[in-house]
Amino acid sequence: MKFIRLTLCILLCLCSAQDSATAQEPSPPNFDEHVKPVLRQYCLKCHGDDKQEADLNLQAYGALLRGGSGGPVVQPGRSSQSLLFQAITSADDAARMPPDSPPLPQEKVELIRRWIDTGLRQSADSTAMVQERKLKFTPAAQTDTATAGPAVMPESLPPVAISPVTRPFPVISLDSSPRAPLLAVADLDRVRLLHGNSQQELGSLAYPEGEPHVVRFSRDGTVLLVAGGRPVEHGLVVLFDVRSGRRLAELGDEIDAILAADLSPDQQLVALGGSGRTVKVYSTTSGELRYRLTRHTDWITAAAFSPDGRRLATADRAGGLHLWDAESGGILLNLAEHSAAVRALDWRSDSQILASAGDDGRVVWWDVSDGFPAINRTDAHPPTRSPGTYGSIPNGVLAIRFDRQGNLVSSGRDGVVRLWDMAGNEQASFRTDAAIPISIAVLPDGNTVTIGDSVGSTHFWQLQQAER
Repeated sequence: MKFIRLTLCILLCLCSAQDSATAQEPSPPNFDEHVKPVLRQYCLKCHGDDKQEADLNLQAYGALLRGGSGGPVVQPGRSSQSLLFQAITSADDAARMPPDSPPLPQEKVELIRRWIDTGLRQSADSTAMVQERKLKFTPAAQTDTATAGPAVMPESLPPVAISPVTRPFPVISLDSSPRAPLLAVADLDRVRLLHGNSQQELGSLAYPEGEPHVVRFSRDGTVLLVAGGRPVEHGLVVLFDVRSGRRLAELGDEIDAILAADLSPDQQLVALGGSGRTVKVYSTTSGELRYRLTRHTDWITAAAFSPDGRRLATADRAGGLHLWDAESGGILLNLAEHSAAVRALDWRSDSQILASAGDDGRVVWWDVSDGFPAINRTDAHPPTRSPGTYGSIPNGVLAIRFDRQGNLVSSGRDGVVRLWDMAGNEQASFRTDAAIPISIAVLPDGNTVTIGDSVGSTHFWQLQQAER
């Protein structure tokens, strides 16, 4: 009897463990078992075999895929771009489906989202309608011949006057040298240079043009791009020699502060943009305007050349995100996913994945071979509602950076910095107290993350010490 009871206990434990594993990793939903019952309960009265509003029949799998008079209502792998999902999640009571009814329960909405994003399977045995994405990353792929030679550190920089302020200037931008323990930190009318290990200030670069909205090291660490200006007055991009602090070039003559800029890997091109809604690309050698990009409909908020120099990504305040040929300025892809301002862009070092983040709370990993969102974290930094708080809560992701291993670090208005692995899974987090982390950089050691916050402080987060 003892043996029988022991055997039963073991079997029960195994079943429980199996159930627990299944609960943690649910199988992808399918139409027949999961989605059709939801549609039957909420949608088929108006979109079934008996009645088809807008010529849309959702009762059968094939009919649903055909769509209605407005075209297809689902896109495999793209819930955010699917009319069906947009209809059941609309914030407008008059536009949301089903009409004259409360919103669908959140678990039903999430089920339909997962069904679309996992490939619109008809049954448990069906094949997904989205291809498997190859996100494998080999760190050795980032080897760059431009990084040959000794690492560059500042030497005998001239003194810089510190502008008086009534409160600390927020660290709206910072960057780390790709080859040296060196940090560039935005400050009013200057850029501070810090030693990445000792955190001691080594000197400053004067930027009397005003607010440095963008600071970026070249890929070999010898040049620092600083872009910004004074709002509604002027904007300018300055290239500095990191070792001496000497100005190498001044580009752009904007009537407003520059909000986005980047230097191409070969240091031949500078892209810049701001409230003028136009991206301008200049030659660094001649100072001439090479081309303009005019497809954006709102302020330019981010720009980034790919590490291989072939592509330029630009984004705007309305959620627009485009990919261009860096040499000619020809459009390559329109990357439609964000519904609010895109605040940050960063490339994985193999130039195969572009990450974007914005005020809609999304972090997206884009496969630039075809413009598909390979990973889409729809609520990467969810806000916390404090007791007694009503109305909408500020959401959004403010900064992102890849590390050398292909992991991504992000910061958001929730006051948290998060580390994501190559599959988009959260691995660790770090909270800044009493301030919002608005800029981040990863030191070349691959373990130290530097964070700039809204009250002018910098924080250092050691990833190896973080709980995973």
